[in-house]
Amino acid sequence: MLAAAEVSMDAAAEDDAARERNRARLYAPPARERRRTDRQQPARTGMSLDDVRAMMANVAQEDAQLTRRRSG
Repeated sequence: MLAAAEVSMDAAAEDDAARERNRARLYAPPARERRRTDRQQPARTGMSLDDVRAMMANVAQEDAQLTRRRSG
């Protein structure tokens, strides 16, 4: 089916440059799958490495307290 479309588009093209443009358009990925690079990436809202370390220290401290109470 693509070959028939390519032949039809080649017949309608005015010159080689138009044929190349048509061929590129025909075999290009669908528009929804093309990745937009002109948009900015959203700001990251995750935790920083220092925040993660502080949280892990707090979790370790709570764990140690709970372990002491159970074995107490």
